[in-house]
Amino acid sequence: MAEKTIMLVCSAGMSTSMLVQRMKKAAEADGLDVDVFATAAADADNKLASEPVSVLMLGPQVRFMESQFAAKVAGTNIPMAVIDMRAYGMMDGEKVLRQALALIDEKASSK
Repeated sequence: MAEKTIMLVCSAGMSTSMLVQRMKKAAEADGLDVDVFATAAADADNKLASEPVSVLMLGPQVRFMESQFAAKVAGTNIPMAVIDMRAYGMMDGEKVLRQALALIDEKASSK
């Protein structure tokens, strides 16, 4: 099992598949033990219940659901943020990976 699990949420679970691959490639190049997966917003509750999620990242297209997801992770140790729109648009896996890892580290240091 990976040390950290990054869950990306988008409207249908498809648009982030390229970003997931680029994030995995960036993590591998950096020697990081992370699992990255994407899911549709409609299936996010199931994934949160069944996967050891370290951080939840929302695609810009589901930004409007941010408060709903904040409520879902409230009281858990799962940080959440909307993916940087420019990084998402450019499919910059390295930048989104860094954003996710920074959120995990920030949450860990605030314990």
